[in-house]
Amino acid sequence: MPDTSPTDPVAKAFEAQRGRLRAVAYRMLGSHADAEDAVQEAWLRLSRQDTATIHNLAGWLTTVVGRISLDVLRSRQAHPAASYDDRLPELVVGKSTAATKMLASRARRKVHTAQRPTSGGREQRAVVQAFLAAARHGDFEGLLRVLDPEVRLTVETPDGVAVVLGATQVAARARLSAGTAPRGRAALVNGEPGIVSWHEDGTPLSVMAFTVVGGRIARIAVVIDPARLASMDLPGPV
Repeated sequence: MPDTSPTDPVAKAFEAQRGRLRAVAYRMLGSHADAEDAVQEAWLRLSRQDTATIHNLAGWLTTVVGRISLDVLRSRQAHPAASYDDRLPELVVGKSTAATKMLASRARRKVHTAQRPTSGGREQRAVVQAFLAAARHGDFEGLLRVLDPEVRLTVETPDGVAVVLGATQVAARARLSAGTAPRGRAALVNGEPGIVSWHEDGTPLSVMAFTVVGGRIARIAVVIDPARLASMDLPGPV
């Protein structure tokens, strides 16, 4: 991950703009996850830029975020299923009852028991299984081998959404959970590999969804919020 330490003046200047940039991206994309990704990509481009050539940082960043968001919109048109929020809807905060019901209904439609995966699907599932095995054994190097360097982990809890960015950070978190990684039932979350697990009494424990790109895990979404899990039409325990 790029250096975003408080001692870096460029990082400090960027952090001062982050909230505004996130709002700009969200207005264009309508997705908090995609907006956060656009802002992170803007930071990566800034970190590679000779900042001495930038005379108006705020304007430069706004332009870059706008262009990145337009690229995302074009990608959505070419690949309608690409929006991550359509795979696993985000935590609903301050939404109307109607919107909440709509997102819950969307979630119910998206989780299915995995059956007869395609060749590409089998390869993705193999990557996910390698990640889960490495997590159970606390194999840090094994985790790094299957994680994209810029992997994004989101965990939806009753208190909100926690976000972890970067392979090292995600691997460290998974390693700390060694021995407790879920041994649930394979599922498809909008066509992508996932895992559904349950408590001993049969109530849902978690849903995990994985986005695999180029043989590595680029995104992991985890839902452990009981209220959200209850709104999903999940397959039954094995």
